[in-house]
Amino acid sequence: MPATTTVLDTTTGLDAAVDAATDAGGAPLRVAVIVGSVREGRQGRAVADWFLAAAGSTAGLDLDVIDLVDVPLPLAMPGWGGTPTPEAAAALADVTPRLAAADAFVVVTPEYNHSFPAALKNLIDWHYTQWQAKPVGFVSYGGLGGGLRAVEQLRLVFAELHAVTVRDSVSLHGPWSGLAEDGAPRDAAVSEGAAKGMLGQLAWWGRTLRSARTTRPYQG
Repeated sequence: MPATTTVLDTTTGLDAAVDAATDAGGAPLRVAVIVGSVREGRQGRAVADWFLAAAGSTAGLDLDVIDLVDVPLPLAMPGWGGTPTPEAAAALADVTPRLAAADAFVVVTPEYNHSFPAALKNLIDWHYTQWQAKPVGFVSYGGLGGGLRAVEQLRLVFAELHAVTVRDSVSLHGPWSGLAEDGAPRDAAVSEGAAKGMLGQLAWWGRTLRSARTTRPYQG
């Protein structure tokens, strides 16, 4: 049984799409890779490291890892027009400019109770304009479902924030492409093919929307 969320296309057509998306925009595409789990004993960082290695063969990407373990945003938010606490302001001073500078996002998420981690939703909710008119791709992991229910819920959240989620995603689910002890997929070839497919779509949307935002700023 396949180990990914979609039918994989590793034909020359996909290669051409990736190359075209890479070459069309000139400047590297700035992609923020968000590690959504902060749970003790998590595999999220190992999954992210595998994805970064797989993405390294795609030219024209500037990858910035935002690990939520290192982003201590509090759950309590100020009211409308209020001022964040010093703790929140310090965390935002680091992460907000990186989200704003990104042309695209890849969210690495597990599935907790049919949904995604609270820390990930907290980061999303602390921001708004930083997500607008930008594409989002997903790398999910879990048991038989491979994190797919978390991804489907995240699509609804990002739609509300005027972001564009790409169709293809990477799903690591057992026992077919579940994670080995080092956090890497057991079926590396199939999973890397899925990553390449998702990145091809992300690059196309990322460059297209970056150009659109430059010529005609988005009015959300």
